[in-house]
Amino acid sequence: MTYFGAMQNEIYNAGLKGVLPDYPVDFANLERRAHEAMGPMLTNYVAGGCGDEHTQDRNATAFHHWGMVPRMMVDCSERDLSVELFGHRYETPLFMAPIGLNGEASQDRHGDLAAARASAMTGVPFCASTLANDPLEDVKAACGDTPAWFQLYTPRNRDLAESLIRRAEEAGYSALVVTLDTWVTGWRPRDLNASNFPQLRGKVLQNYFTDPVFRSLLAKPPEEDMGAAIFTWAATFGQVLTWDDMEWFKSVTKLPIVLKGICHPDDARRAVDCGADAVYCSNHGGRQANGGIATIDLLADVVAAAGNVPVLFDSGVRSGTDAVKALALGAAAVGVGRPYTYGLALGGAEGAAWVLRSILAEADLLMAVNGYPTLADVRAAGAVRTDR
Repeated sequence: MTYFGAMQNEIYNAGLKGVLPDYPVDFANLERRAHEAMGPMLTNYVAGGCGDEHTQDRNATAFHHWGMVPRMMVDCSERDLSVELFGHRYETPLFMAPIGLNGEASQDRHGDLAAARASAMTGVPFCASTLANDPLEDVKAACGDTPAWFQLYTPRNRDLAESLIRRAEEAGYSALVVTLDTWVTGWRPRDLNASNFPQLRGKVLQNYFTDPVFRSLLAKPPEEDMGAAIFTWAATFGQVLTWDDMEWFKSVTKLPIVLKGICHPDDARRAVDCGADAVYCSNHGGRQANGGIATIDLLADVVAAAGNVPVLFDSGVRSGTDAVKALALGAAAVGVGRPYTYGLALGGAEGAAWVLRSILAEADLLMAVNGYPTLADVRAAGAVRTDR
Protein backbone atom coordinates (compact mmCIF):
# COMPACT_ATOMS: atom_id res chain seq x y z
CA MET A 1 0.00 0.00 0.00
CA THR A 2 1.48 3.34 -1.07
CA TYR A 3 1.13 6.41 1.15
CA PHE A 4 1.19 9.10 -1.49
CA GLY A 5 0.69 11.85 1.08
CA ALA A 6 4.20 11.21 2.41
CA MET A 7 5.39 13.45 -0.42
CA GLN A 8 4.70 16.47 1.77
CA ASN A 9 7.14 15.15 4.39
CA GLU A 10 9.80 14.86 1.70
CA ILE A 11 9.22 18.49 0.74
CA TYR A 12 9.22 19.83 4.29
CA ASN A 13 12.31 17.81 5.28
CA ALA A 14 14.18 19.03 2.20
CA GLY A 15 13.21 22.57 3.17
CA LEU A 16 15.02 22.14 6.48
CA LYS A 17 18.19 21.80 4.40
CA GLY A 18 17.35 24.84 2.30
CA VAL A 19 16.12 22.83 -0.68
CA LEU A 20 12.95 24.10 -2.33
CA PRO A 21 10.88 22.12 -4.86
CA ASP A 22 11.99 22.36 -8.48
CA TYR A 23 8.37 22.33 -9.67
CA PRO A 24 5.12 23.76 -8.28
CA VAL A 25 2.64 21.56 -6.42
CA ASP A 26 -0.37 23.72 -7.39
CA PHE A 27 -1.97 24.13 -10.80
CA ALA A 28 -1.92 27.94 -11.01
CA ASN A 29 1.87 28.20 -10.67
CA LEU A 30 2.40 25.08 -12.76
CA GLU A 31 0.37 26.57 -15.61
CA ARG A 32 2.07 29.96 -15.43
CA ARG A 33 5.57 28.52 -15.51
CA ALA A 34 4.71 25.98 -18.21
CA HIS A 35 3.33 28.67 -20.50
CA GLU A 36 6.56 30.58 -20.14
CA ALA A 37 8.54 27.44 -20.98
CA MET A 38 6.42 26.42 -23.99
CA GLY A 39 6.16 29.79 -25.69
CA PRO A 40 3.06 31.32 -27.30
CA MET A 41 2.46 28.95 -30.25
CA LEU A 42 2.60 25.73 -28.26
CA THR A 43 0.77 27.31 -25.33
CA ASN A 44 -2.09 28.31 -27.63
CA TYR A 45 -2.49 24.74 -28.82
CA VAL A 46 -2.15 23.00 -25.46
CA ALA A 47 -4.02 25.53 -23.32
CA GLY A 48 -6.60 26.60 -25.89
CA GLY A 49 -10.15 25.40 -26.26
CA CYS A 50 -13.11 25.71 -28.57
CA GLY A 51 -14.91 29.00 -29.21
CA ASP A 52 -14.72 31.44 -26.31
CA GLU A 53 -13.49 28.55 -24.14
CA HIS A 54 -16.50 28.76 -21.82
CA THR A 55 -16.99 24.98 -21.74
CA GLN A 56 -13.28 24.43 -21.17
CA ASP A 57 -13.31 26.87 -18.25
CA ARG A 58 -16.52 25.39 -16.83
CA ASN A 59 -14.98 21.92 -16.87
CA ALA A 60 -12.49 23.13 -14.28
CA THR A 61 -14.63 25.51 -12.22
CA ALA A 62 -17.62 23.16 -11.96
CA PHE A 63 -15.71 21.02 -9.48
CA HIS A 64 -16.15 23.89 -7.03
CA HIS A 65 -19.89 23.36 -6.79
CA TRP A 66 -19.44 19.78 -5.68
CA GLY A 67 -18.57 19.17 -2.04
CA MET A 68 -17.87 16.24 0.25
CA VAL A 69 -18.90 15.84 3.89
CA PRO A 70 -16.08 14.71 6.21
CA ARG A 71 -16.57 11.89 8.70
CA MET A 72 -14.76 11.78 12.01
CA MET A 73 -13.56 9.06 14.40
CA VAL A 74 -12.58 6.84 11.46
CA ASP A 75 -9.21 5.08 11.41
CA CYS A 76 -7.59 6.41 8.24
CA SER A 77 -4.01 5.65 9.21
CA GLU A 78 -3.98 3.35 6.17
CA ARG A 79 -5.52 4.34 2.86
CA ASP A 80 -6.07 2.26 -0.23
CA LEU A 81 -6.34 4.18 -3.52
CA SER A 82 -5.97 1.14 -5.77
CA VAL A 83 -8.34 0.26 -8.61
CA GLU A 84 -8.78 -2.72 -10.90
CA LEU A 85 -9.22 -2.21 -14.63
CA PHE A 86 -8.84 -4.51 -17.61
CA GLY A 87 -7.58 -7.35 -15.45
CA HIS A 88 -4.85 -5.34 -13.74
CA ARG A 89 -4.70 -3.78 -10.29
CA TYR A 90 -3.25 -0.28 -10.22
CA GLU A 91 -1.98 1.36 -7.05
CA THR A 92 -3.58 4.65 -8.08
CA PRO A 93 -6.99 5.71 -9.44
CA LEU A 94 -5.38 8.13 -11.89
CA PHE A 95 -4.41 7.67 -15.51
CA MET A 96 -2.59 9.96 -17.92
CA ALA A 97 -5.18 11.08 -20.45
CA PRO A 98 -4.13 11.09 -24.12
CA ILE A 99 -2.69 14.42 -25.26
CA GLY A 100 -2.00 14.78 -28.97
CA LEU A 101 0.84 17.27 -28.63
CA ASN A 102 2.78 15.66 -25.79
CA GLY A 103 5.61 15.07 -28.19
CA GLU A 104 6.22 18.79 -28.61
CA ALA A 105 5.77 19.65 -24.93
CA SER A 106 9.16 18.53 -23.62
CA GLN A 107 12.27 20.50 -24.43
CA ASP A 108 13.75 17.62 -26.48
CA ARG A 109 10.50 17.15 -28.49
CA HIS A 110 10.23 13.56 -27.29
CA GLY A 111 7.47 14.25 -24.80
CA ASP A 112 5.67 10.97 -25.51
CA LEU A 113 8.69 9.03 -24.29
CA ALA A 114 9.02 11.34 -21.29
CA ALA A 115 5.35 10.85 -20.41
CA ALA A 116 5.82 7.09 -20.66
CA ARG A 117 8.82 7.27 -18.34
CA ALA A 118 6.75 9.31 -15.88
CA SER A 119 4.20 6.51 -15.99
CA ALA A 120 6.91 3.99 -15.19
CA MET A 121 8.16 6.18 -12.33
CA THR A 122 4.75 6.62 -10.70
CA GLY A 123 2.71 3.54 -11.65
CA VAL A 124 0.06 5.81 -13.20
CA PRO A 125 -0.98 4.22 -16.50
CA PHE A 126 -0.37 6.22 -19.67
CA CYS A 127 -2.94 6.41 -22.44
CA ALA A 128 -0.72 7.02 -25.45
CA SER A 129 -2.13 9.11 -28.29
CA THR A 130 -2.13 8.20 -31.96
CA LEU A 131 -0.58 11.64 -32.49
CA ALA A 132 2.98 11.31 -31.27
CA ASN A 133 6.56 12.24 -32.07
CA ASP A 134 7.75 8.71 -31.34
CA PRO A 135 6.37 5.36 -32.56
CA LEU A 136 3.87 3.67 -30.29
CA GLU A 137 6.20 0.68 -29.85
CA ASP A 138 8.95 2.88 -28.36
CA VAL A 139 6.45 4.66 -26.15
CA LYS A 140 5.11 1.39 -24.76
CA ALA A 141 8.63 0.15 -24.05
CA ALA A 142 9.35 3.33 -22.08
CA CYS A 143 6.38 2.60 -19.79
CA GLY A 144 8.33 -0.25 -18.23
CA ASP A 145 6.20 -2.55 -16.11
CA THR A 146 3.29 -0.12 -15.86
CA PRO A 147 0.48 -1.16 -18.25
CA ALA A 148 -0.40 1.34 -20.98
CA TRP A 149 -3.45 1.97 -23.15
CA PHE A 150 -3.52 3.14 -26.76
CA GLN A 151 -5.84 5.90 -27.93
CA LEU A 152 -6.99 5.66 -31.55
CA TYR A 153 -8.04 8.43 -33.87
CA THR A 154 -9.72 6.14 -36.38
CA PRO A 155 -8.52 6.88 -39.92
CA ARG A 156 -10.79 6.64 -42.96
CA ASN A 157 -8.65 3.86 -44.39
CA ARG A 158 -9.67 0.66 -42.56
CA ASP A 159 -6.47 -1.13 -43.47
CA LEU A 160 -4.53 1.67 -41.79
CA ALA A 161 -6.84 1.60 -38.77
CA GLU A 162 -6.36 -2.14 -38.41
CA SER A 163 -2.61 -1.78 -38.78
CA LEU A 164 -2.45 0.75 -35.94
CA ILE A 165 -4.58 -1.51 -33.75
CA ARG A 166 -2.45 -4.56 -34.56
CA ARG A 167 0.71 -2.63 -33.73
CA ALA A 168 -0.78 -1.60 -30.38
CA GLU A 169 -1.66 -5.22 -29.61
CA GLU A 170 1.78 -6.49 -30.57
CA ALA A 171 3.50 -3.75 -28.59
CA GLY A 172 1.66 -4.90 -25.47
CA TYR A 173 -0.91 -2.17 -24.83
CA SER A 174 -3.70 -3.46 -22.60
CA ALA A 175 -6.70 -1.46 -23.87
CA LEU A 176 -7.86 0.35 -27.00
CA VAL A 177 -9.37 3.78 -26.35
CA VAL A 178 -11.39 4.94 -29.37
CA THR A 179 -11.97 8.69 -29.51
CA LEU A 180 -15.42 9.48 -30.91
CA ASP A 181 -15.54 13.28 -31.08
CA THR A 182 -12.56 14.19 -33.26
CA TRP A 183 -13.27 13.19 -36.85
CA VAL A 184 -13.07 16.95 -37.48
CA THR A 185 -11.49 19.60 -35.29
CA GLY A 186 -13.61 22.14 -33.46
CA TRP A 187 -13.39 25.90 -33.94
CA ARG A 188 -10.27 26.92 -31.99
CA PRO A 189 -9.67 30.69 -32.21
CA ARG A 190 -6.25 30.67 -30.57
CA ASP A 191 -4.88 28.35 -33.25
CA LEU A 192 -6.83 30.02 -36.06
CA ASN A 193 -5.59 33.49 -35.15
CA ALA A 194 -2.01 32.16 -35.26
CA SER A 195 -2.74 30.03 -38.37
CA ASN A 196 -1.15 27.15 -36.52
CA PHE A 197 -2.14 23.52 -36.89
CA PRO A 198 0.92 21.51 -35.84
CA GLN A 199 0.07 18.33 -37.75
CA LEU A 200 0.04 20.28 -41.03
CA ARG A 201 3.62 21.23 -40.18
CA GLY A 202 4.56 17.56 -39.79
CA LYS A 203 4.38 17.45 -36.00
CA VAL A 204 3.29 14.36 -33.97
CA LEU A 205 2.74 12.14 -37.03
CA GLN A 206 5.34 9.43 -36.38
CA ASN A 207 2.78 6.66 -35.81
CA TYR A 208 1.61 7.26 -39.37
CA PHE A 209 5.01 7.79 -40.94
CA THR A 210 6.30 4.53 -39.43
CA ASP A 211 3.24 2.49 -40.36
CA PRO A 212 3.66 0.06 -43.29
CA VAL A 213 0.10 0.57 -44.54
CA PHE A 214 0.40 4.35 -44.45
CA ARG A 215 3.78 4.24 -46.19
CA SER A 216 2.25 2.05 -48.91
CA LEU A 217 -0.09 4.93 -49.73
CA LEU A 218 2.85 7.20 -50.58
CA ALA A 219 4.80 7.50 -53.82
CA LYS A 220 7.86 8.48 -51.79
CA PRO A 221 8.61 7.93 -48.09
CA PRO A 222 8.01 10.87 -45.72
CA GLU A 223 11.73 11.52 -45.36
CA GLU A 224 11.89 12.22 -49.11
CA ASP A 225 8.59 14.07 -49.59
CA MET A 226 7.22 15.40 -46.31
CA GLY A 227 4.62 17.59 -48.01
CA ALA A 228 2.97 14.65 -49.77
CA ALA A 229 3.02 12.58 -46.58
CA ILE A 230 1.31 15.35 -44.64
CA PHE A 231 -1.31 15.74 -47.39
CA THR A 232 -1.97 11.99 -47.32
CA TRP A 233 -2.35 12.10 -43.54
CA ALA A 234 -4.86 14.94 -43.81
CA ALA A 235 -6.82 13.02 -46.44
CA THR A 236 -7.03 9.87 -44.31
CA PHE A 237 -7.59 11.36 -40.84
CA GLY A 238 -11.04 11.45 -39.32
CA GLN A 239 -13.46 8.60 -39.91
CA VAL A 240 -17.03 9.40 -38.86
CA LEU A 241 -18.00 6.57 -36.51
CA THR A 242 -21.47 5.15 -35.87
CA TRP A 243 -22.71 2.41 -33.58
CA ASP A 244 -22.50 0.00 -36.51
CA ASP A 245 -18.71 0.33 -36.43
CA MET A 246 -18.51 -1.43 -33.07
CA GLU A 247 -18.99 -4.77 -34.81
CA TRP A 248 -15.88 -4.07 -36.90
CA PHE A 249 -13.83 -2.98 -33.89
CA LYS A 250 -14.81 -6.14 -32.02
CA SER A 251 -13.82 -8.23 -35.04
CA VAL A 252 -10.29 -6.84 -35.36
CA THR A 253 -9.07 -6.78 -31.76
CA LYS A 254 -9.25 -8.76 -28.56
CA LEU A 255 -8.19 -5.73 -26.54
CA PRO A 256 -10.77 -4.19 -24.20
CA ILE A 257 -12.51 -1.42 -26.14
CA VAL A 258 -13.08 1.92 -24.41
CA LEU A 259 -15.35 4.49 -26.08
CA LYS A 260 -14.13 8.03 -25.33
CA GLY A 261 -16.42 11.03 -25.50
CA ILE A 262 -19.60 9.62 -23.96
CA CYS A 263 -21.57 12.30 -22.10
CA HIS A 264 -25.23 11.25 -22.50
CA PRO A 265 -26.78 8.39 -20.51
CA ASP A 266 -28.45 6.99 -23.62
CA ASP A 267 -25.06 6.83 -25.35
CA ALA A 268 -23.60 5.09 -22.30
CA ARG A 269 -26.34 2.46 -22.44
CA ARG A 270 -25.83 2.03 -26.19
CA ALA A 271 -22.09 1.63 -25.69
CA VAL A 272 -22.65 -1.14 -23.17
CA ASP A 273 -25.19 -2.85 -25.43
CA CYS A 274 -22.68 -2.75 -28.30
CA GLY A 275 -20.02 -4.48 -26.23
CA ALA A 276 -17.83 -1.64 -24.95
CA ASP A 277 -15.62 -2.81 -22.10
CA ALA A 278 -15.54 0.67 -20.56
CA VAL A 279 -17.20 4.02 -21.12
CA TYR A 280 -15.02 7.15 -21.10
CA CYS A 281 -16.96 10.23 -19.98
CA SER A 282 -15.21 13.24 -21.51
CA ASN A 283 -15.90 16.32 -23.60
CA HIS A 284 -12.29 16.47 -24.79
CA GLY A 285 -11.50 19.07 -22.16
CA GLY A 286 -13.67 21.60 -24.00
CA ARG A 287 -11.31 21.58 -26.99
CA GLN A 288 -13.75 20.13 -29.48
CA ALA A 289 -17.16 21.65 -28.75
CA ASN A 290 -18.15 24.82 -26.94
CA GLY A 291 -21.52 25.46 -25.33
CA GLY A 292 -21.62 22.16 -23.48
CA ILE A 293 -22.12 21.24 -19.84
CA ALA A 294 -19.16 20.62 -17.56
CA THR A 295 -18.35 16.92 -17.74
CA ILE A 296 -18.27 16.49 -13.95
CA ASP A 297 -21.96 17.51 -13.91
CA LEU A 298 -22.77 14.71 -16.38
CA LEU A 299 -20.72 11.98 -14.75
CA ALA A 300 -23.22 10.54 -12.24
CA ASP A 301 -25.90 9.99 -14.89
CA VAL A 302 -23.41 8.31 -17.22
CA VAL A 303 -22.23 6.03 -14.39
CA ALA A 304 -25.81 5.05 -13.57
CA ALA A 305 -26.56 4.28 -17.21
CA ALA A 306 -23.38 2.21 -17.67
CA GLY A 307 -24.37 -0.16 -14.88
CA ASN A 308 -21.57 -2.58 -14.08
CA VAL A 309 -19.34 -1.37 -16.91
CA PRO A 310 -16.56 0.90 -15.59
CA VAL A 311 -16.65 4.60 -16.45
CA LEU A 312 -13.40 6.47 -16.97
CA PHE A 313 -13.49 10.25 -16.62
CA ASP A 314 -11.52 13.32 -17.63
CA SER A 315 -12.03 17.03 -18.43
CA GLY A 316 -11.06 19.79 -16.04
CA VAL A 317 -9.14 17.76 -13.43
CA ARG A 318 -6.57 20.08 -11.91
CA SER A 319 -5.95 18.64 -8.43
CA GLY A 320 -6.22 15.67 -6.13
CA THR A 321 -9.41 17.16 -4.70
CA ASP A 322 -10.94 17.20 -8.20
CA ALA A 323 -9.96 13.57 -8.66
CA VAL A 324 -11.54 12.47 -5.38
CA LYS A 325 -14.78 14.27 -6.25
CA ALA A 326 -14.93 12.46 -9.60
CA LEU A 327 -14.35 9.15 -7.84
CA ALA A 328 -17.10 10.02 -5.37
CA LEU A 329 -19.47 10.53 -8.30
CA GLY A 330 -18.70 7.04 -9.60
CA ALA A 331 -15.68 7.26 -11.87
CA ALA A 332 -13.67 4.03 -11.93
CA ALA A 333 -10.52 5.99 -12.77
CA VAL A 334 -9.74 9.65 -13.37
CA GLY A 335 -7.71 11.06 -16.26
CA VAL A 336 -5.23 13.90 -15.80
CA GLY A 337 -4.41 15.84 -18.96
CA ARG A 338 -2.98 19.34 -19.14
CA PRO A 339 -1.33 19.25 -15.68
CA TYR A 340 1.10 16.45 -16.51
CA THR A 341 1.76 17.94 -19.95
CA TYR A 342 2.75 21.17 -18.19
CA GLY A 343 5.05 19.03 -16.07
CA LEU A 344 6.64 17.73 -19.27
CA ALA A 345 7.28 21.30 -20.37
CA LEU A 346 9.06 22.15 -17.12
CA GLY A 347 11.03 19.00 -16.46
CA GLY A 348 10.36 16.16 -18.90
CA ALA A 349 9.65 12.83 -17.23
CA GLU A 350 10.67 14.12 -13.80
CA GLY A 351 8.38 17.14 -14.12
CA ALA A 352 5.41 15.04 -15.20
CA ALA A 353 6.03 12.52 -12.43
CA TRP A 354 6.18 15.35 -9.89
CA VAL A 355 2.79 16.64 -11.03
CA LEU A 356 1.22 13.19 -10.82
CA ARG A 357 2.71 12.58 -7.38
CA SER A 358 1.41 15.96 -6.20
CA ILE A 359 -2.12 15.17 -7.33
CA LEU A 360 -1.96 11.75 -5.68
CA ALA A 361 -0.58 13.22 -2.46
CA GLU A 362 -3.43 15.72 -2.25
CA ALA A 363 -6.00 12.99 -2.95
CA ASP A 364 -4.48 10.70 -0.33
CA LEU A 365 -4.38 13.40 2.34
CA LEU A 366 -7.92 14.53 1.56
CA MET A 367 -9.16 10.99 2.09
CA ALA A 368 -7.20 10.77 5.34
CA VAL A 369 -8.59 14.02 6.76
CA ASN A 370 -12.15 13.40 5.56
CA GLY A 371 -12.40 9.92 7.04
CA TYR A 372 -12.40 7.89 3.81
CA PRO A 373 -9.79 5.11 4.07
CA THR A 374 -10.75 3.43 0.77
CA LEU A 375 -12.22 4.41 -2.56
CA ALA A 376 -15.28 2.35 -1.62
CA ASP A 377 -15.75 4.74 1.29
CA VAL A 378 -15.33 7.72 -1.05
CA ARG A 379 -18.01 6.38 -3.37
CA ALA A 380 -20.33 5.53 -0.48
CA ALA A 381 -20.00 9.11 0.82
CA GLY A 382 -20.62 10.59 -2.63
CA ALA A 383 -20.45 14.28 -3.48
CA VAL A 384 -23.10 16.92 -2.86
CA ARG A 385 -24.10 19.70 -5.22
CA THR A 386 -23.59 22.95 -3.29
CA ASP A 387 -25.03 25.60 -5.63
CA ARG A 388 -28.70 24.59 -5.46
